[in-house]
Amino acid sequence: MSRSFRAEIRENRPVNANHNLLTLAPLDIMEEPRPGQFYMIEISRGLDPLLKRAFSLFRRTRDGFQILYRIKGKGTSILRELREGTIISLLGPLGNGYPLPAENQTALVVAGGIGIASVFSLVERIEKRAHLFYGARVGDEIFMTDEMSGYYRELLVCTDDGSCGRKGTVVEAMNDFLSDPSLEGKEPVIYACGPQPMLREIGRIASAKGITAYLSLEEHMACGIGACLGCVVRTKEGYRRVCKEGPVFEAGEIVW
Repeated sequence: MSRSFRAEIRENRPVNANHNLLTLAPLDIMEEPRPGQFYMIEISRGLDPLLKRAFSLFRRTRDGFQILYRIKGKGTSILRELREGTIISLLGPLGNGYPLPAENQTALVVAGGIGIASVFSLVERIEKRAHLFYGARVGDEIFMTDEMSGYYRELLVCTDDGSCGRKGTVVEAMNDFLSDPSLEGKEPVIYACGPQPMLREIGRIASAKGITAYLSLEEHMACGIGACLGCVVRTKEGYRRVCKEGPVFEAGEIVW
C-alpha cells in the first residue's frame, strides 16, 4: 500500500496563541497509524517551502486523524492559514511508534511542551493505564487537558514557574513517583517526548534504576523515508535515522 495520499482539511483551529489543531479526512486509502508515528505534510505546492514538514500523529478520529502543531517558522505559519476544504498531500504514517506496555507494566508517560502531540494517542490507546506527567515553562503552554480527561489514570501538571500545577520539571515529578513505595513490586515503563535535555535526563534516570524507557526524538527531516540521511542520531550500534529506525528509540540505545 502506498503511503502517499491526499486529505481534506476539516478544521484548522487555534488552541492557543502559538498552537493549532489540524483535523484531516483522507481522500485516499490510508494505512492505519500507530501511536508515536508521524506524517510528512506538503505545506505549499510551490517551491517555497520546497520540502514537506514532519508532524506527529496527535489522535485518530472516526473520519481521519488530527495533527497538533506549534507555529514557529515559515512552514507552520503557512499551514496555519490553510482553510477548511483545502486538499493537501501527505506521506505516512511513517517511522516506528511506541511499543505498548504489557499488562503487568505501569506506564509512565512524560510530555514536555509540544511533546504532548506525540504521546496523546498512546495515552488514549492504553486508556486508564497511563500516569501522565505533562510539563511546560509556563501555564499558557499547557493545553489539550480537557481532551485528555478520561483517558489517563493520573495526570500531574508541572510548570517551571509554578503558574500551573506543580512548580518544577516533569523529570523531577517522574523521579519522585518512581520513589513511591506503592510502586514496589510493579514494573514501570517510561514513554517520553519533549526537549532533548529532558529526554537525556529521563534516559539517565531509567538507566540508573534499570527501567525500560522509550524516547521519541525530534530531528529536522527532509524526506521522511530514510533516503537523505539528514536526521541521523548516534546510537550504540552506530548512526541511526530518526525517520526510519525512530522516531521512538529505547533509551539505552542512544549515545547523547
